[in-house]
Amino acid sequence: MESEVKKLNPIYFDEATEEILSSLEKTRCEFWNLDRDCANFLNTLIKINNSKNVLEIGTSNGYSGIWILKALKETKGKLTTIEFWEKRQSVARNNFKICAPDVEVEPRIGSAKIVLEDILDDINKGKREKFDFVFIDANKKEYIEYFELVDKMLEDKGIILADNILSHYEKVQDYTVALFNNKNYQSQILELGTGMMLSRKA
Repeated sequence: MESEVKKLNPIYFDEATEEILSSLEKTRCEFWNLDRDCANFLNTLIKINNSKNVLEIGTSNGYSGIWILKALKETKGKLTTIEFWEKRQSVARNNFKICAPDVEVEPRIGSAKIVLEDILDDINKGKREKFDFVFIDANKKEYIEYFELVDKMLEDKGIILADNILSHYEKVQDYTVALFNNKNYQSQILELGTGMMLSRKA
């Protein structure tokens, strides 16, 4: 029944994009990519929120980034994406050029915490705008440290979506506790994929 329901409401991209997505899905476990349902949710959420300035922490091979860019094509937005490994983001950048050549992307390489500090410094100096959507899918133990920086660069009514909340619950517990106890955020854990936490800033 579940497979029948999925067939009734698919999302299709152009042939080149579908080919790349299918290829990346074969190595999903190796690169800890989202499954298609979670990626579709991410894409839909960006459209619903009409997000125009998205930050992704954890580029990997670009699977989630492709879904983000497809949403941003509709909202006419920009993606800033951070990855520690140059080799992985090199693959991602190539995938972005094929799948979303007309959407602006700012790839950043390095430790997420250091890059986030640099971005926050630019925001504080008025060199760039705050973000209205943040997707977190990197080092699980550092989620709380990402949040402490992201909180300062997220617009009011902005959204944070974090992955692997249930699969790595102990590693991200300080993050989930902090969000649930933060009066400036409304949060909910979703039993989707490996577990996602959706948080909206007041």
